[in-house]
Amino acid sequence: MKLPWNSLLLSLNLVIFSAGTSIVLAEPSVSDPPNAIVVPIEGETETQPASTQEIVDKINSASTLSSEEIARQQKLIEADRLYLGGQFAAAEKIYREVKAPFPTVSTEIVQRPPAIINPAQLPPAGKVYWREAEAAFQHKVASRMMVPLRLLVEQYPEFIPGHLRLAQALQKFDHNSEAIAVLERAVTLYPEQSELVKAKVALLAESKQWMEASLAARQFALLRSLNAEHANEFTQLADTHLERYQKHLRSELRGNMIANVLTGALGYALTGNLFGPFSAVQTTAMLLRGESAVGESVANQAREQLEIVTDKTVVDYVNEIGQRLAQVAGRKDFQYEFYIVLDKDLNAFALPGGKVFVNAGAITSTNSEAELAGLLAHELAHAVLSHGFQLVAGGNLVANVTRFFPYGGTVANLVALNYSREMEQEADMLGTRLLASTGYAADGLRNLMVTLKQEETRTAFSWLSSHPPTSDRIGYLESIIQRHGYNRYAYEGVARHTQIKQRVEKLLQQKQSEPKKHQR
Repeated sequence: MKLPWNSLLLSLNLVIFSAGTSIVLAEPSVSDPPNAIVVPIEGETETQPASTQEIVDKINSASTLSSEEIARQQKLIEADRLYLGGQFAAAEKIYREVKAPFPTVSTEIVQRPPAIINPAQLPPAGKVYWREAEAAFQHKVASRMMVPLRLLVEQYPEFIPGHLRLAQALQKFDHNSEAIAVLERAVTLYPEQSELVKAKVALLAESKQWMEASLAARQFALLRSLNAEHANEFTQLADTHLERYQKHLRSELRGNMIANVLTGALGYALTGNLFGPFSAVQTTAMLLRGESAVGESVANQAREQLEIVTDKTVVDYVNEIGQRLAQVAGRKDFQYEFYIVLDKDLNAFALPGGKVFVNAGAITSTNSEAELAGLLAHELAHAVLSHGFQLVAGGNLVANVTRFFPYGGTVANLVALNYSREMEQEADMLGTRLLASTGYAADGLRNLMVTLKQEETRTAFSWLSSHPPTSDRIGYLESIIQRHGYNRYAYEGVARHTQIKQRVEKLLQQKQSEPKKHQR
């Protein structure tokens, strides 16, 4: 009996708490252009790279594109050459010639009235509502308070103090769930208003929803903060509530262990097996260690189950793009790793802690380095915003852990996580911001969506199946770029991406011709 009990004690020692870290992601500014990687092709050596014209000729000779598409590629290659040489104005001129304007201009900002903070700016009816509500609030008369406040936020949603006061009134009368809903609607309308986010974070924390409070603060720090000071303030809030969540989790773990000891003793008496119940304890302990530990554990299993590309040229290419994006992603507590799965389907997924897996088919389905960077940035954003970790931690503790993580499960459990529409939009927003921050054309992800939309009628893409409709995403991505003024006319990376693409296609062809010995 001593060995099993010692094993239980050892499992307790697995609990390691992740430390809080600062997150600062500044608004995109002029970035150094991506470093050019020398990609060996037939007839050249790594020490004697081919000229631009030789690359163009090589691409054209192996291309199945139309003459019009080839001409477009040639112009983009020339623009990339100028961009890498620091001739940004000349490069932008060519990019503008090749890239058509967005077909529609977003009307979202026009339709949404600007936020109002001062009651004096309200129309006469709004001033009456506010005056009545304030008088009732001071005298704590609930029946007189709620009606004018509800009318105020419904008719004048741009008045930020109205949302705050309504949430405060609901909270005063113990209607916390409704108060949270009020603030969530307000934040959706005016996500840049820090006071709304602060109130939402505080109310979530008071309701003991510490993980949600931490995520709300971290998302604002990453997506909406105007400067480093602002970002640090919300990052500290995020770290504080994450620590409170971990403290709660530790308490839950202790309770689970007591229950498992009793259950295990009974199981041993009946079946002679004491280890069965400990899997929930072990996985809960792993969850307590934080996102990086969880992601590393699942990534180890993924590397065992999936066929990973080892071609150094391809691996270096994807890793260089990924690490460039990771440098501005803001989660310094993550050790970012990027893996290519030898699979022809277009798919990619991110694990907690910054482990990103992308299929070879994603490389062959993209037309430029900027498009591939857009895909990687989107998946990276899911990890940075803790989306996968949030899904696992949000429900019943043991049930979620044992459902999504090993022991006894497979990596497919986590890959199949369904992000909400809001999470997908957040990943699109942060991913596009990462692109713009690293010198890539900001419409890389949007252009990939356009390409896939054109191919959807002929091919079903597994990556798209778990995302919102492609047309909706294209429009939303265009609105993000327009709203923030991100630069579409920056580095595309057509030449070297086309060479890598051809190299990956050969790897896939080799796999197709080989016996199925690699399948696991």
